[in-house]
Amino acid sequence: MTFDADAIRAQIPALASGSARFDSPGGTQTPQPVIDAIVAALSAPLANRGHTTEGERNAERIVTGARTALADLLGTAPDTVVFGRSATQLAYDLSRMLGSTWRPGDEVVVTRLDHDSNIRPWVRAAEAAGAVVRWADFDPVTGELRPEHIAAQLSGRTRLVAVTAASNLIGSRPDLPSIAALAHGVGALFHVDAVGYAAHAAIDLTAFGADTLVCSPYKFLGPHVGVLTGRAELLHSLRPDKLLPSSDAVPERFELGTLSYELLAGAHAAVDFLAALAPDARGTRRERLVASFAALQEHEHALSDRLVRGLAAVDGVTLHGRGKSDSPILLFTVKGHRPSAVSRHLAAHGVDAPAGSFYAVEAAARLGLGAEGGVRVGLAPYSSTHDVDRLCAALAELDRT
Repeated sequence: MTFDADAIRAQIPALASGSARFDSPGGTQTPQPVIDAIVAALSAPLANRGHTTEGERNAERIVTGARTALADLLGTAPDTVVFGRSATQLAYDLSRMLGSTWRPGDEVVVTRLDHDSNIRPWVRAAEAAGAVVRWADFDPVTGELRPEHIAAQLSGRTRLVAVTAASNLIGSRPDLPSIAALAHGVGALFHVDAVGYAAHAAIDLTAFGADTLVCSPYKFLGPHVGVLTGRAELLHSLRPDKLLPSSDAVPERFELGTLSYELLAGAHAAVDFLAALAPDARGTRRERLVASFAALQEHEHALSDRLVRGLAAVDGVTLHGRGKSDSPILLFTVKGHRPSAVSRHLAAHGVDAPAGSFYAVEAAARLGLGAEGGVRVGLAPYSSTHDVDRLCAALAELDRT
């Protein structure tokens, strides 16, 4: 499949600023078609969803279209796609619902690799229920969270296992199907945080073995909105707090208040944009998404290799938690320089690469980095070899300024 990064870059107005953008793990830049979809939604008549007036029909069309698009992206069914303000909000909502069924002595497994949004909601829900939190470690040298790390924490009292699909700090990707089999083997639910994964590879809820999964469209060229999906039978069994007259249908029962129609229109457009990353892909939107992600992975793998070689050539640079992974998210530090100072130096050279722990506080601590964390660089569909070379060249200038 072909992949044309220059053609993609030409459709993203923010790149006209000239910076080399490596801050995509915190949020990608927005393509013009996504911007246009948001503007079009706000420019047309809108009302609460319905079938009578033009505004009602527009709202209904936007919501159903967005559910179908996100279902294609996540390998799930449209009527299992739930929208919320953020993945964090949806994780907290889900943790409260599931936690209400836990009893003292039940157990919940979280990992030290995860973003805190896939740790703290489950910890708080366990505390409220009197359940026990069990922590799965990861290898700080390779960054790997292996199935045996999870298996060591499981028991007949385990009710839920929560694991990231890709670390937002170091990019490592656990073996989700194997972990799912372990969780289901003891009768536990398996929740996946796919926020750091969805921008880079195709997702299939069933193939992952996930019972529930969250992601954030603003990490894959869309607007700021959160998405949750899950097994239909599980979602139908959950009873969230809701207003009496609001719909009890799934997925509406989980969506509190009126949805942000313009953001859903933008999320839909972002999925369509992703499906066209490989312009010669054919078939259904799902088939085109799978083909486009395969082409994107080839592009990002080549850039990752170039980036790793470039960083290795700079004295004092240490890559953290990176074994055989070719993930497009890397974390590094430079001997003798605070990460925040390195980030400021890069910014002065037109390279946006932020520093910190990025809410992965447990992972940063396990890596021995603490609150300072490191400098995180992430690739996106619009990343180029020129961007990579600019970053490495600016880094090489660090001790000369």
